Amino acid sequence: MNDTKNNELAWSDFTKVEMRIGTIITAEIFKEVKNPAYKMQIDFGEFGIKKTSAQITKLYTPEELIGNQIIAVVNFPKKQIANIMSECLVLGAIGENKEVTLIAPERKIKDGTKIG
Repeated sequence: MNDTKNNELAWSDFTKVEMRIGTIITAEIFKEVKNPAYKMQIDFGEFGIKKTSAQITKLYTPEELIGNQIIAVVNFPKKQIANIMSECLVLGAIGENKEVTLIAPERKIKDGTKIG
């Protein structure tokens, strides 16, 4: 069991994390990376379209991702991943076999909506 006491955040730390709803508009196999991943573009409404990659190939195909809404952190610094600059972090739950299940809203909501 993890000791969460040592990892506690102050409320002010949590409020700095900007999580927003976005719709995946493109998804394709990311051939340039070592571990299987997809590169995607996600529409965050008034916050723009952001690029990212995600190691979510065990449970999803690129075709079934397009049009789905997800939750992502949009205020991390940009990060170079192979030949793209990742601009957000898609959130998911990591299963026992390292498969990632995306976290998504239960119903359609406006892109860019803040999670709080």
